[in-house]
Amino acid sequence: MRTAYHEQLSALCAQLAEMCGLTAAAMERATRALLDADLTLAEQVIADHEHIAMLNRRAEETAIRLLALQQPVAGELRTIVGSIRISADIERMGALAVHVASISRLRHPECALPDEVRASFAEMGGRAVQLARIAQEVLIAPDPDKAARLHHEDDAVDDEHRHLFTLLLDHRWQDGVCSAVDVALLGRYYERFADHAVEIGRRVIFEATGGLPVGKQMA
Repeated sequence: MRTAYHEQLSALCAQLAEMCGLTAAAMERATRALLDADLTLAEQVIADHEHIAMLNRRAEETAIRLLALQQPVAGELRTIVGSIRISADIERMGALAVHVASISRLRHPECALPDEVRASFAEMGGRAVQLARIAQEVLIAPDPDKAARLHHEDDAVDDEHRHLFTLLLDHRWQDGVCSAVDVALLGRYYERFADHAVEIGRRVIFEATGGLPVGKQMA
């Protein structure tokens, strides 16, 4: 009976890692769709999200079933409870990739990004995908030190997000209100995607040590 329980727990952790990898791929495609005005890629990101949402529901059901039937304690309890929060973070990351793809689709065949912000979004996109990949790695092999790196890696995304607002508030902005709204929303989507990856790292640290690190928390 306990062997089956531990197999289910291992499968749950593996599923979370798989989901995180899917969101990394989704944001990578969404960023390419945004930069290249690629409608096919944007549509793929939007269509693929249902699979991530389905895995989220399945993970939550598994975690609740393990809580109800196995009465876990200590580290196993932290892992199962944390998995519910982590699954929700991952699903939200996928949804944010969909938001990016949706703006790309809305503005097609034009590119949603003015030339002066393309470099910022290429940087934010690359960093966001990297954060999701690191989160996937620490879900596969929990490592509190590597999980703590997520907080520091996120600083670069925050810096680019702040830089975007300096551009938007500059009196020389010539691309109109609609474009400014798109840029502000897109910047927020990337910033929140990165924040959810950081939160996964915090949960991994909690599961491994029983304590949450001091630092940035979800607003």
